[in-house]
Amino acid sequence: MSDFGGMEELLQDFLQEAHDLLSDVDNKLVELEKMPDDRGLLNDIFRGFHTVKGGAGFLNASELVTLCHLTENLFDRLRNGELELNPELMDVIMAATNGVREMFGELGQMVQPQPADPAVIAALRGALEGEQPGAIAEAPATPAVAPVTDSASGATPATGEPDWGQLHAAITGQPVTQGEFISKVEAAPSSASVAKSSAPPPPATVTPAGDAPAPSPFGRRTTDRPGGQATAARRTEERGRENTIRVDTARLDQVLNLSGEIGLTKNRLTSLRADILAGKNDSETLHALDQAVSQLDLLVSDLQNSVMKTRMQPIGRLFQKYPRIARDLARQLGKDVELVLSGEETEVDKTMIEDLADPLIHLIRNAVDHGVELPADRQACGKPVKSLVRLEARQEGDHIVLIIADDGKGMSPERIRAKAVEKGLISEEEANTLDERQSLNLIFLPGFSTMAQVSDVSGRGVGMDVVKTNIQKLNGSVEIRSEPGKGSVFLISLPLTLAILPVLLVLLGDQPFALPLSMVREILPIDRDRIQEVGGKETLVVRGEVLPVVTLARLLGWPVEQPPEYGVFMQTTERSFILGVDSFAGRDDAVIKSLEDFKPKGVAGVTTLSNGQIVLILDMKELLSDLGQRSDLGGAPRMLEFA
Repeated sequence: MSDFGGMEELLQDFLQEAHDLLSDVDNKLVELEKMPDDRGLLNDIFRGFHTVKGGAGFLNASELVTLCHLTENLFDRLRNGELELNPELMDVIMAATNGVREMFGELGQMVQPQPADPAVIAALRGALEGEQPGAIAEAPATPAVAPVTDSASGATPATGEPDWGQLHAAITGQPVTQGEFISKVEAAPSSASVAKSSAPPPPATVTPAGDAPAPSPFGRRTTDRPGGQATAARRTEERGRENTIRVDTARLDQVLNLSGEIGLTKNRLTSLRADILAGKNDSETLHALDQAVSQLDLLVSDLQNSVMKTRMQPIGRLFQKYPRIARDLARQLGKDVELVLSGEETEVDKTMIEDLADPLIHLIRNAVDHGVELPADRQACGKPVKSLVRLEARQEGDHIVLIIADDGKGMSPERIRAKAVEKGLISEEEANTLDERQSLNLIFLPGFSTMAQVSDVSGRGVGMDVVKTNIQKLNGSVEIRSEPGKGSVFLISLPLTLAILPVLLVLLGDQPFALPLSMVREILPIDRDRIQEVGGKETLVVRGEVLPVVTLARLLGWPVEQPPEYGVFMQTTERSFILGVDSFAGRDDAVIKSLEDFKPKGVAGVTTLSNGQIVLILDMKELLSDLGQRSDLGGAPRMLEFA
């Protein structure tokens, strides 16, 4: 049952705006930690919490109002020079933003949020009183009498009616003098707050600097994972917003103008059709018809491009959440790391942004955890104490390239091979045949990890497998470059859009199939005299590289009626091979139609050719998945399976 009957639309609008505001606040908090005296940042963060508080007041979300109000007061003190920002106080602020985000998740489930963590509330109030956060952590979570803050908390009284005076102050932004209001919730906690506060708080320990690698940020619960998976509530709320998109009105105007031009061209074609049916087929009429058809073709192409642009979103909306993730993890691990963002204005398909969230989180966490060294180790190697992790996006032709680079210790191919053999992921013989690129790609194997012990951050061998799987779903590829002692670079190449896919049309008999052009390196004829058998498998030498040959008919489970005449040199993240086909039908930009209710295994989607023929777009990675469990591309023929 919803707690917001009749206000669901208002709530969704609030959540969408509030999420963007909070992400922007997170970024500014990371910047503020580097420049604690920047009044511009302090004012921006203050306004962010003030805006969220005002919206929460309209929704009668009293607990969210209270948390935002205390944080807002804290920043008011900071910008007025009454308090000094230090790492401990920043941890309290970060814990408060985590609490706000958790409340957003509860609001996304159409329920009023529960009170914030009592330890965080106590720390905020203590900071407003001038006490150090470490000392507050030792204090009882529930004081007998709540201290009076310098302004109202905006909480809802026990009667259920909002405090209109406080709500007016929250919305109008008029200053509230110290002691003007005393929150009724602070003076008389609700039953929910009492129930939550009655449990003994977790013991807080104050560790002297240098005794431990890193202090845990204040207010973090034992179940929290910095930068990890979002809460179920947050995921649910995000899924609920997947069907909406923000579009620049200029792009909508362009689509409207093109639609009008197409309408005029249609009217012209209708008139010419009537003339031709009436027997008027002179050269002037035919020339006009040719011009109108050409004009229509041009307009439809422009309209298609314009509509595709409405799906494009700046990747900066995704990037803005990562500085906070990198900061929290670095502080937990005792490292000094700065995440540098570049190319935030680069536009990618909306659905791609959603699917890139998890891979990028894993890569950034991997760079901070595994890639960069501890400050002492960096000093010993003659490196700057501060590590740099770079996240960059740029467009190259019809592809988007994402770069995640660090200046850490790099990766050793020999160590990776030895670890894979130790874990039983590959055999010793297989390890000896791998080159440097193939050795680095072993980190994508499920269960692979170089960590000796599993920690809260890593060690389970799941993260890089998630990266590879999600990137492959987007028809993309991942390339690793690493140099021991200097750092590692992960290059992700993705198609510009998921709706239109450049494909190579190949023929198996008379039946056409579409192959993603991003995987095609070269087309070459197959000379049966040049094919050699190695270990009972057919291979072909191309410029000194021995490549296995697998026929398309064999992959699909079709009978091989004749040897293939042509080969398509294809390359995936894991391997290169020659795909044998009968012939080619050309190149095309396929408009992908997904198959949801009836999806054959090994089929990424379907497209329609200009003659109306339906063509299957093959998912080569899925077709090769069964064979990929072996060291070669041999094996028994497999039928096209239907899921």
